[in-house]
Amino acid sequence: MPTALLTLPSPTAQAERLVAAGAAERAGLSAADLRGLAAGAPDDGLLVLAPSLLPASALAGLLTWRDRPVFVVVDLTDLDDFAPLADAVPPAPVYALSAPERGDEYRNCTPDESLPRIRAAGRTPLTVTEGLTWLLQCPDVLERNACTMTVGSRLRRADGSLDARTPALWISNGTGRDGRERRGTAKVGWCWAGNRHTWLGMASAAGRTPVT
Repeated sequence: MPTALLTLPSPTAQAERLVAAGAAERAGLSAADLRGLAAGAPDDGLLVLAPSLLPASALAGLLTWRDRPVFVVVDLTDLDDFAPLADAVPPAPVYALSAPERGDEYRNCTPDESLPRIRAAGRTPLTVTEGLTWLLQCPDVLERNACTMTVGSRLRRADGSLDARTPALWISNGTGRDGRERRGTAKVGWCWAGNRHTWLGMASAAGRTPVT
């Protein structure tokens, strides 16, 4: 399904899903506070809880996809060290992400090749937290052979250079260390920034707006 056809729930409905998943509580926000913030959010925005309040690994641990728990691959123990790139998230506990897209046009392109094109188009790459939040609100954003990378989150080494990995969201085949019991389960994994994958796009959005 083209992600352009995915319709976000209303901000009010999004807030209820975040509350029901336990995300608001884990982020230190009361249900009433989040509902109040949602009332002032743009109708077409994706409500995102700041990663400083709700780390990606904690958010992933709260989510299910098609009634099965989302999981983080075992060799991504440093997931929460992947921070937003220069397209910084707003300094607010909650913000709205506008016009998210899965980035199917970037399939079979590397993250290194795609990022300049995303920015040249006036868009910003999604962070892994934003990708997980979108998955909560629109489960159909992941399809077999049509998943996405969240290249807006990168790990910076002590010398200032970027780690070569980029987080990604896709559907497990149940192979290797995932285990056969996880076949068909949504997962947070990683890919090399210089590698191509025919089934992984590069998620992006039109922008971010603080919600107050």
